[in-house]
Amino acid sequence: MSSVKLFLQDPVIVRDFLRTRTPYETAKTALFVYFVITQSLKFCRHVQARGITDSIRDSWTWTYKQVLLLALKVPSVQKDVQQQLNKARLDIEGKLVPQGVNVSRHLVLPDEGKSMEWIIAEMEKMDGELGTHADWKHGKLSGAVYHGGDDLSRVIVAAFERYTVSNPLHPDVFPAIRKMEAEIVSMCLRMYNNPDGAGTMTSGGTESIVMAIKTYRDWAREVKGITEPEMIVPATAHAAFDKGAAYMKVKVHLIPVDPVTRKVNIKRVRRAINRNTILLVGSAVNFPDGNQDDIVVLGELAAKRNIGLHVDCCLGSFIVPFLEKAGLSDGEDGGEKYKLSPFDFRVRGVTSISCDTHKYGFAPKGSSVIMYRDAALRRHQYYITPYWTGGVYASPSLSGSRPGALIAGTWAAMQYMGSDGYLKSCREIVSCARTIANTITNNIPELYVLGSPPASVVAFGSKSPEVNVHEVGDAMSKKGWHLNALTGPDAVHIACTRLTLPLVDTFIADLKDSVQQAKLAPSGKGTMVTLYGLGQSSPVGPDMVSEVATMFLDTLYKA
Repeated sequence: MSSVKLFLQDPVIVRDFLRTRTPYETAKTALFVYFVITQSLKFCRHVQARGITDSIRDSWTWTYKQVLLLALKVPSVQKDVQQQLNKARLDIEGKLVPQGVNVSRHLVLPDEGKSMEWIIAEMEKMDGELGTHADWKHGKLSGAVYHGGDDLSRVIVAAFERYTVSNPLHPDVFPAIRKMEAEIVSMCLRMYNNPDGAGTMTSGGTESIVMAIKTYRDWAREVKGITEPEMIVPATAHAAFDKGAAYMKVKVHLIPVDPVTRKVNIKRVRRAINRNTILLVGSAVNFPDGNQDDIVVLGELAAKRNIGLHVDCCLGSFIVPFLEKAGLSDGEDGGEKYKLSPFDFRVRGVTSISCDTHKYGFAPKGSSVIMYRDAALRRHQYYITPYWTGGVYASPSLSGSRPGALIAGTWAAMQYMGSDGYLKSCREIVSCARTIANTITNNIPELYVLGSPPASVVAFGSKSPEVNVHEVGDAMSKKGWHLNALTGPDAVHIACTRLTLPLVDTFIADLKDSVQQAKLAPSGKGTMVTLYGLGQSSPVGPDMVSEVATMFLDTLYKA
């Protein structure tokens, strides 16, 4: 190494060396040196973010996985795997696609248009064929349906009917839709304590997150000259961050969370920041276990390094902004249990927040809001081209045309509920979640609650070697509950909604019974046990799960 350093520092040696080489050889050498340096820097940044131990573990896992994938190409093994996948495909199709000679299939346009009476009758027939259309009203769901009540549904339908053909792409034709969208954004900004900020509506939390990533990518390229952007994301952050990063070509550093508090490891976040970092991410609250990251400390890091901090409040939406007013933000009995820390634009360093109006805002599905600290940052979200032969094209988000009826429905829902309605809803739903969490902690010794969730989500794992928590989830499924399975650690969660309120005692009783069933008579064949057991069985397990998930998506489009 010292001889190389001496060589580079002696101009005479360097000059004589270059004189003996052709321009082509010099260019080739320079290109090689540039490649080695850039790849070495990337490697160093990756190891710095992941740590030496995790980097070695990742390398070993990757190598082992490649060996197993080669083994899977052996004809006899490949045949057995394909048989198992075919069985899985048939199982998925059997659950999702109606079968039988009496099932009507509409695969081509009818020769003549049908009457409204025929259409309604056919919809009722399809609901009968599938047999599950009305089950959500029974309330045995984790999230999924955020129902504000039948009266609110009628208000939303009336708004739909009035603005069925509207499209915010044409504000001159539909000025009321433009006004309502601006007012929705304004109401959300004030709810998150940034009345002078800026934002747009999107089609949902995923698009809000993807738009935020696009915004920071373009901002960093223009302002800081970053062409190889990287972002730092907690392991518990929503998968939409990975999805957006894949779309926008941004490298993701996934940071583990504390196993007890479920907050992102700040030390690891700090270590992962480098000159290419454009964005830090925190959740308030996260989807898997309903806990909150330390937004204040993340904000300090973001402000110090002049990088973005996006707070994902898609699930917290119209719950976390009302916890303080509901008297539920200071923790139970004045302690740290269930305490909500500062998370909104009052926190220094927070530069954007996503909020789903279609969750606890009870707006129609397909509506969310992405908010920025100021309008200057929002400009990087826009797509504008003045060169199209069809004229100047400008859109604020991914979509061009958008359903104005959804905007009208969202505006109507927010006006109908009002602050008092959302405050009441927050108090009832969070109290329901805490009843479940306290019961698990105090009365079900085989289980434990992950972290200290301050809002509407409760995740529970098993602390007994005799109980597989995914067996518990499968047993709950047999009792009609639709819950979410988690991994890292294995757990099950419920996102409480207004539909959960009258069923909290039923949920607790069913959960106690399911724990005993999982302990005394585990089936080993339920969906959670089978799917998530496969995912953890070997390094290629996730590849097999991905294949099954692909089959699931394919089946969605099988008529």
